[in-house]
Amino acid sequence: MKNIFYLVSIGLVSLMLTSCAKIYYSPDAFVLAKNQKQIAIIPPTVSIAASRKTDAAAIKEQQRTESLNFQKEMYSWMLKRKMQGRILQEIQDIETTNAKLKKAGFPETPFTPSEMCEILGVDGVMGSNYALSKPMSEGAAVALYLLAGAAASTNEIRVSLNINDCANKKLIWNYDHKYSGSLGSSPSRLVDQIMRQASKKMPHVSQ
Repeated sequence: MKNIFYLVSIGLVSLMLTSCAKIYYSPDAFVLAKNQKQIAIIPPTVSIAASRKTDAAAIKEQQRTESLNFQKEMYSWMLKRKMQGRILQEIQDIETTNAKLKKAGFPETPFTPSEMCEILGVDGVMGSNYALSKPMSEGAAVALYLLAGAAASTNEIRVSLNINDCANKKLIWNYDHKYSGSLGSSPSRLVDQIMRQASKKMPHVSQ
C-alpha cells in the first residue's frame, strides 16, 4: 500500500490556481514604490482550520511555525527578484525585522502599518494573511484517484498580500487569491507558488 501511495503521489503532485487573482494598485502605486529605498516583510498572520481531534495549543504553535516559514519563503522570493535585477529596493533582513518587532511587543501588541514603519525604520511594509485548510486527507485523495482516476485538493490556501507606503501612510498594493494543491503538496510549496505568481505583480518589480 505504501508503494501505491508513493507512486500515486508522484503522479498527482500539482498546484492549481482557482479563478483569477484580485489585484489592487493605488493610482500612484508605481511612483511611490519607485521612491522606496527599503521594505520589510512582516511575519504573516496564519490561520489553520482545525479538525475536531486537533489540540488548540498544537494549532497555535503550528500557526506560529508556519508564519515564520512563510515569511522566509516570501523573503527568499523577494531576494530572488532582486538578484534578477527586477527589484531595486533593499529588503530588510527578516531577523532584523522580527527582532525589532519583538522588542516593541509584537505580536502580543498589535500595530498599524504606519506604526510598524516607525518601529522598523523602512519606507514600505509588506503584510500578509494565509488561511490554510485540508479539503481532503491524503488517504482519501489516493482512494479517489485509484477508484475514479480523479485528482483532489489536499491543501488549500487563501492568501492576501499587501504593501503599504510609509511616507504617505497608505495601501498601494493588494493581492488576493486562492491556491490548491493535490497529493504531495504542502503549505510551504503552495507559498512558493504564490510568491512565484504574486511577486510578478508587485509595483516594485520590473517586467
